[in-house]
Amino acid sequence: MQYEGNINKMRAEQANPVKYFLPIGENEIEMNQLIGKKIKMNFAGQINCIKCGKKTKTSFHQGFCFNCLQTAPEASESVIRPELSKSQFGIARDLEWAKKHDLADHIVYLAVSSEIKVGVTRFSQIPTRWIDQGASFAIKLATTPNRHIAGVIEVFLKNYFTDKTNWRTMLKNEVAENVNLQEEKQKVIHLLPTELRKYINPDSNTTIIEYPVQQFPQKVKSVGFDKIPTIEGVLKGIKGQYLIFENDDVLNMRKHNGYFLQFLY
Repeated sequence: MQYEGNINKMRAEQANPVKYFLPIGENEIEMNQLIGKKIKMNFAGQINCIKCGKKTKTSFHQGFCFNCLQTAPEASESVIRPELSKSQFGIARDLEWAKKHDLADHIVYLAVSSEIKVGVTRFSQIPTRWIDQGASFAIKLATTPNRHIAGVIEVFLKNYFTDKTNWRTMLKNEVAENVNLQEEKQKVIHLLPTELRKYINPDSNTTIIEYPVQQFPQKVKSVGFDKIPTIEGVLKGIKGQYLIFENDDVLNMRKHNGYFLQFLY
């Protein structure tokens, strides 16, 4: 089979294991069915901005042209640092967008991919956000009415937890052992200042996520289309937004949002 078109990050559906789908042009490829098979992807040099669609020589912030990087609400600084959101004061690149994305309920969570990480995402992005970062376990800590307050809680908890995912360790499936997220949540409740405790989410269930992987890499070797126009090999698994190949090569699909590819299997 052969498909071609601009790609976007893989869509994931919660299942056991997670089901992955790659949007490419007007089509969507069921990726789980390709695990154990040889696939080939060709990049001829065309990149289109995922916001405005125009051709760009360089992709910024996972898919934007330089102009949209400066103007698109999806690329604003509060996407990376939620505590900087000012939408609650009526200040945003696009207030209509902000009403749907920044002024919606947000979840502060703990997730374990390699070690315990604190993070923030919109309520509607659970469990997609956890899957995208390759988490094996996750728990909701707090629910807030906007992105800013969630960011304030996250910043406070950075004193006790990392806010970064070690993607190499995650891909090797080196998951921290003997972690009880329910116990960690109780510790957080006692750590938070009184004015932030009112946002604690009552749900103490731990979500367990399994990925479609036949073989994890021993020595992670990152590859990308900017240096290698043709990437091929037997697909051994998918975790987070990474394709894992038999020779320990890993390809971050989200990094290549907007790239025009020819996909064969």
